[in-house]
Amino acid sequence: MPHDGHVHIDPASGDRRVSIAIWANALLTVAQIVGGILSGSLALIADALHNFSDMASLVIAFAARKIARRPADERMTFGYGRIEVVAALINYTTLILVGVYLIYEGGMRLIEPTEVAGWTVVILGSVALVVDTLTALLTYSMQKGSVNIRALFLHNLSDALASVAVIIGGSLILLYNMWWVDPAITIGIALYILYLAVTEIGDPIRILMLGSPPDLDNEAVVAAIRDVEGVHDVHHVHLWQMQENQAALDCHVVIADGATSEDVKSAVKARLSDEFGIQHCTLELEDLGHAHEGAQLYGHKENDA
Repeated sequence: MPHDGHVHIDPASGDRRVSIAIWANALLTVAQIVGGILSGSLALIADALHNFSDMASLVIAFAARKIARRPADERMTFGYGRIEVVAALINYTTLILVGVYLIYEGGMRLIEPTEVAGWTVVILGSVALVVDTLTALLTYSMQKGSVNIRALFLHNLSDALASVAVIIGGSLILLYNMWWVDPAITIGIALYILYLAVTEIGDPIRILMLGSPPDLDNEAVVAAIRDVEGVHDVHHVHLWQMQENQAALDCHVVIADGATSEDVKSAVKARLSDEFGIQHCTLELEDLGHAHEGAQLYGHKENDA
């Protein structure tokens, strides 16, 4: 997990940006739902639900930014950063349910078309496009330093594209009375929502399952440890993410004869920090004469010390 050029935004300034985006998306969601009901446009309601899911993600991010600043305590010894991961998993699951429901409703509307007020669709779709663009601009600089904010940024770009589709649909209804376009666009938006949710839900699941960081080459990490002077071998390696941007490692390091344990430990930690950005690592040091026989490289066998 190499170092990169993250842009660090002042916490208070970042909170204000997310707060503005939340209120803008909340007002837009209410307007779209009311407009969708009054106009009979399922596409507007679909776009509103997608927009609401992004607003929920913004609320999650805002709350997580606040809570994650709390220091570790006796109840949460690793800190509170993972609350964002848990909330993201809930949010993506909800997105999948919303997408499936919209496909069902869109299919029913294709079977029994309903008259749609095209002007309402076009006007609210245009307002949505402005708000989605504003939200994307507010979070653009922040997304360079946060995987979660980057997901929000990409979602709002996708919302802007969905709003363009809604505007096109309303225009076709006004010009050609193509009522079937509205449910067809609804199904298209729903499929895109499902695509986003299914492709992104793997990250929070992997983190909660203590999976290895995806951008980290495990073999390269093990090779780097073995290459440190005084290291004979390494086993029982565990790599995981404490939080979305914080990789962690613990392992057993077998020290070669004649090597000093403190020197080896300092060298290994420095190597991991410099080459992979791993700041949190726990090393159990073993003398070569007392090393575990047949220990596996990753994880522990049952009853293995």
